[in-house]
Amino acid sequence: MLSALDLGLIYGLMALGVYITFRVLDFPDLTVDGSFTTGAAVTASAIIAGQSPWLATALGAVAGAAAGLVTGLLHTKGSINPLLAGILTQIALYSINLRIMGKANLPLLRTDTMLSGLRDAQLLATWTSAALFAAVAIAFMLALDWFLNTDLGLALQATGDNQRMIRAQGVSTDATKILGLALSNALVALAGGLIAQYQGFADIGMGIGLIVAGLASVIIGQALLPSRRFIFATLAVLIGSVVYRIVIQLALQAGFDPNDTKLISAVLVVAALLLPRLAVFRRLRARRREALLARAQTGEARA
Repeated sequence: MLSALDLGLIYGLMALGVYITFRVLDFPDLTVDGSFTTGAAVTASAIIAGQSPWLATALGAVAGAAAGLVTGLLHTKGSINPLLAGILTQIALYSINLRIMGKANLPLLRTDTMLSGLRDAQLLATWTSAALFAAVAIAFMLALDWFLNTDLGLALQATGDNQRMIRAQGVSTDATKILGLALSNALVALAGGLIAQYQGFADIGMGIGLIVAGLASVIIGQALLPSRRFIFATLAVLIGSVVYRIVIQLALQAGFDPNDTKLISAVLVVAALLLPRLAVFRRLRARRREALLARAQTGEARA
């Protein structure tokens, strides 16, 4: 179970990237399946070539940002539909990733990685590794919260909310979209590089269907912790990622075939979408709104 916690926290970085495009930018980006593998491929290739694992991981994130940049340019400058732009980049990345790796699978078990110390000390899948990955995930979460509250971050939010309004304020929505897509895929690729080092290999198929896992993490998290404040929304995404991985792990332990993970993911997303619509949850939300309204009225009366 602790391995699922580790993976959930690392994949949480990927889920934060998906959150930027789907929730903040309102952009259905399917580049994720390719950019995740790109991050793993670049990181693994650079480590095998003798580069520092830290530099290799950074290069993987930069490669992911470049993939998001391409998708953004196809959409904004090429006037290509967002879904199609992401699909085109994703398809192209499959061949590019094969070129980067040279073969379908690159093993990292006999090389020094960022996690070699933990692996040698047999601390992976322990509370020590979970605490370390939690610290990293929370650091990126807080950095994202800070960024979204800057002028540039507010422009990014406004682009997702109302493009006409923000353009009237003199902001280039093309630039904010490109920035958002680059930032999103950089986080996704960073997660890919870390997962490659955690699992000890990079594989050409490791990103297939990952967009479903990212959406599941976002939707599950926001169903469990609904809030409009970014500090809670991004925290919900991390929680959703952990819950998603734990549910997958429990399903596999219950006897499901590993080939069923995509089906389980789809069922989880459907359940998370339908959960808030159940009558009991509607009543709870109504009571919460009434309580908040009563507090506001009490505060006004005291004033």
